[in-house]
Amino acid sequence: MTGHFPLLIPGAVSAAREDVLAPYDGSRIAAVDIGDAGAVEQALHNAHSLFADRAMWLPTWRRIEILQKTMELMRDKMDELALEAAREGGKPLTDSKVEVARAIDSMQICIETLRTQGGTEIPMDVNTASAGRMAFTHKLPIGVVVAVSAFNHPLNLIVHQVAPAVASGCPVIVKPAADTPLSCFRFVSMLREAGLPEQWCQAALIPDNVAAKLVADSRVAFFSFIGSARVGWMLRSRLSAGTRCALEHGGAAPVIVAEDADLRDALPLLAKGGLYHAGQVCVSVQRVFVHASIARAVADGLREQAQSMRVGDPTHEDTDIGPLIRHAEVDRIGDWVDEAVKHGGQLLCGGTRLSESTYAPTVLFDPPSDAKVSTMEIFGPVICVYPFSDLDDAIARANALPYSFQAAVFSNRLDIATRVYSRINASAVMINDHTAFRVDWMPFAGLGQSGLGIGGIPYTMRDMQVEKMMVLRSQAW
Repeated sequence: MTGHFPLLIPGAVSAAREDVLAPYDGSRIAAVDIGDAGAVEQALHNAHSLFADRAMWLPTWRRIEILQKTMELMRDKMDELALEAAREGGKPLTDSKVEVARAIDSMQICIETLRTQGGTEIPMDVNTASAGRMAFTHKLPIGVVVAVSAFNHPLNLIVHQVAPAVASGCPVIVKPAADTPLSCFRFVSMLREAGLPEQWCQAALIPDNVAAKLVADSRVAFFSFIGSARVGWMLRSRLSAGTRCALEHGGAAPVIVAEDADLRDALPLLAKGGLYHAGQVCVSVQRVFVHASIARAVADGLREQAQSMRVGDPTHEDTDIGPLIRHAEVDRIGDWVDEAVKHGGQLLCGGTRLSESTYAPTVLFDPPSDAKVSTMEIFGPVICVYPFSDLDDAIARANALPYSFQAAVFSNRLDIATRVYSRINASAVMINDHTAFRVDWMPFAGLGQSGLGIGGIPYTMRDMQVEKMMVLRSQAW
């Protein structure tokens, strides 16, 4: 599983080489070639020239054939893909296996979308101006796609950005996260092994300043970004005129737990949703607002759940929580927790560094509303519990931040569930489930500072296509 990964850009020459290290113990996994401005120019030239030549476009049946063959290759390598994702990204092996299965299913969703999508008929012959005419639309690829990805789901995020582009008929250039490039390179190599011509999907690690030039190039038709809000909004501001985009950032997911909630059902879900992948999930459970009559019981229950989780080597089957992606993140999370405790929050468990790369799963009770853990995305294994007496006040507190992604409410009363659904700021509200629930055919969207556009395979494919209309005038119609 170690080795050397070259640039996946035909005609480009490597500028340098870097080692990819496992976040858990710093061991070397592989070496990866780094691209420079020349490599980016070559990738753009390859992709733009390919798209400009309509004779080179791949017919739909051929794209389906390639996607199907890629799925077969992924199934054959499921265990290797899961182990590599766990090693480079730190997500425990059990969860990485789920990620690989999801990635394969996402490929199937691309195929199903191709087989079921279509254009629309536009009504004509409904007045004298439209008489003798018929009109319809047909879906066509938008053009060159550039995808910049994140580390926390190193295979499935790449699949979510790259596979819809391939399915839609768009040449795609992908920059994986510097910490986790290997799963990306494996996937692109599998696409090529399945018959995709090399120029249709190119991948490389490139420095951030060079990546900004790639994103801003006028030959780019669509930009797909998954990562921090600071970087995403900055890159959007540099897009060339006409370039469309989708941005997926993070949030500070709120959960409201009513006094009638079934805690035996809720507590394991909340703990999993908040501590899964060491909290490095954009819709991870973070702020849990609980009716005062049961708030301490919920906090203590989450403490018990957190203390039962095993922190360690992500490649071991019995590990529940792995490392943070970088040592600096362990320091940051520790500082945030210390600040919350210093100013009145109660530390129920955790709050300590376990190693250079791991942090103990942490539950805080009623941290200050202005603390960083209450106002910013933690992106670490920390859950905050806040008591409330009035439901509308809890909703207002949940809505106080500029982030809006997925939210949740736990209650067996329909009126409480629907009141929270209708009033809380979110693109999706889970009823009696945690905020990190997702299947890959559903819409997945950050609102406000949490993002722009709609993710989910069918919705991403829609973004990467245009509907071109034909209006046919006929004397015989």
